[in-house]
Amino acid sequence: MKKTQITFDVKLDENKIPEKISWSATDSGVYEKDSKAILLSVWNHESQETLKIDLWTKDMPLDQMNVFFHQTLVSMSDTFFRATQNEKMTDSFKQFCDYFAKNLKIKLPPN
Repeated sequence: MKKTQITFDVKLDENKIPEKISWSATDSGVYEKDSKAILLSVWNHESQETLKIDLWTKDMPLDQMNVFFHQTLVSMSDTFFRATQNEKMTDSFKQFCDYFAKNLKIKLPPN
């Protein structure tokens, strides 16, 4: 069995606020790539709950945070469809993503 590893390094200030985040994925050839935010969810099947790590650096711009959340929501709707094939809920999810983008005035790429 092959094993791989994805790691995150977080440098904190004196108040334990993230100042710098980097990640590595050796199988993909990614080493210490800088990032401004991480949203990580892990399913614990025993306790039937989601464990989360949500971190962002103190210099993460608000406009980029809005785009980051929008892209994450769109990606989650795509993943939800691939996992469940539930078209009705996926369409509702996509409608919310459009609403989110419109209300935050996020420029979307042309279709």
